[in-house]
Amino acid sequence: MKSPLLTLPGAVPAEGVDEGVAAHYGDLFREQRALAEGTGFVDLSHRGVVTVTGDDRLSWLHLLLTQHVTDLPAGQATEALILSAHGHIEHALYLVDDGSTTWAHVEPGTQEALIAYLESMKFFYRVEVADRTDEFAVVQLPAGSIAEVPDGVVVRETAYGRDLFLPRADLESYAEKAGPAAGILAYEALRVEHHRPRLGFETDHRTIPHELGWIGTAVHLQKGCYRGQETVARVHNLGKPPRRMVFLHLDGSEVHLPPHGTELRLADDGPDGRKIGFVTTSVRHHELGPVALALVKRNVPVDARLMADTTAAAQEAVVEP
Repeated sequence: MKSPLLTLPGAVPAEGVDEGVAAHYGDLFREQRALAEGTGFVDLSHRGVVTVTGDDRLSWLHLLLTQHVTDLPAGQATEALILSAHGHIEHALYLVDDGSTTWAHVEPGTQEALIAYLESMKFFYRVEVADRTDEFAVVQLPAGSIAEVPDGVVVRETAYGRDLFLPRADLESYAEKAGPAAGILAYEALRVEHHRPRLGFETDHRTIPHELGWIGTAVHLQKGCYRGQETVARVHNLGKPPRRMVFLHLDGSEVHLPPHGTELRLADDGPDGRKIGFVTTSVRHHELGPVALALVKRNVPVDARLMADTTAAAQEAVVEP
């Protein structure tokens, strides 16, 4: 779905999974600084929007999600995962309930598979699931923003900003009031700075929540009865995850950032050393320079110097070994 805000001056379209919104509007670092200072907004209108209505919506979702949502207060934001039977991450949902409807935004293009799964689990529960992506666009106001929110708009407020479920027809008119616009690259740079994992970037087909620090924020350890819960409990109580997420400071002399999937090796082992992980997201940050998130094997020493292909990288632990 192509955003109308791609017609704003300087807009450069994003590519890949974020296609449909702007990568930037001409000045990546200015846009990052604006967001960090609490001004402007980010167009996330390419993300999927799913709603669940009905008297049983929260108790039903509680059975399916990794998060405790039975008594979720109206207006309180949370996030949750859907796991496979083996505990691998399949979906990430960013949720808020307005008292009558549970709203969620999800990764672009994942809403159809999510809805198909939810529909298959309805049974006799009084719930209705709907794809609202054509009707509503997600817009984020950064933390500290004093921009006004239109009456009647559902808001999901977190420490990182406010997610607005804005009627898609109002997107252009709201942008005129909430500007300046910041592109998805600025948003991603701050996400990496805050060590926040993203489905499809920090995850692959075998990722479990413990590897990314999603325990506690998206996974409630005192609830059970959801698919994959046995794996979550077993790893938490009896073992360690096979991999861990790290934050990388990359060599600033390199012209190109290592793309997603770039293999990591121990610097002391040279270019022929064994693979010990891979880069998940790399960005240029307005203060930190080139940085990245990555997944490495749990037993990699926390002080080991790494190489992302030919780029030197120093690591900071996000998930402790």
